[in-house]
Amino acid sequence: MGETPLQRPMTTVVLAMSADGKIADAQHAPPEFGSAEDYAHLERQVAAADGILFGSATLKAGETAMRVVTPELIDARLQRGQPEQPAQIVCTRSGDLDPNLRFFQQAVPHWLVTTQSGGQPWQEKSHFEQIFTHETPSQSIDWVTTLGAMAPLGICKLAVLGGGQIVAALLAEDLIDELHLTVCPLLLGGTATPTPVAGNGWLQQEAPWLELLSVKQIESELFLHYRRRR
Repeated sequence: MGETPLQRPMTTVVLAMSADGKIADAQHAPPEFGSAEDYAHLERQVAAADGILFGSATLKAGETAMRVVTPELIDARLQRGQPEQPAQIVCTRSGDLDPNLRFFQQAVPHWLVTTQSGGQPWQEKSHFEQIFTHETPSQSIDWVTTLGAMAPLGICKLAVLGGGQIVAALLAEDLIDELHLTVCPLLLGGTATPTPVAGNGWLQQEAPWLELLSVKQIESELFLHYRRRR
């Protein structure tokens, strides 16, 4: 595999979706349609990463981060010289998070990606060990600078667990390297139901293309592994 462009982490999207490409139901409830094998697959991807990136909506829905709990995976992290748990990096432009979320009681590194105004309320608190407030002139998150700032802090591999707005923003800046998509055997439908990539979308001529690296079927689920084609 070639080196990733820029001095930034290698980024991998890890998501489960319905057969019609939805990552949550019409009520945006936390997805529970993946099998035990899909959960084990997710934990392996989390265990391989140095940081886990997810949006505030994902956090608010589940209230906790995806920790590594399997002893063998924890041991493998320690043998590779990684800390026991990857950094859990929540992204919110507004910084609007409940400081009493169970997330903050979890024994994991807590990091925040936000804007300058969003980070202000958290600067004097001890909830986050790292706060990134790099923003564009339009007060959106400056992802190129943010990911560049993570690399010197030991984030070589970043797993992106959603949601679709974050994935779209990273794709728009060509900051996604690989995708692990699990296709689950159900249909969720709906025009406003979340998909792996949100945002404004692309015309066919401008769309990001992928290279399929592997396909694995376990019972009725398909595990797809893609690389961004550049």
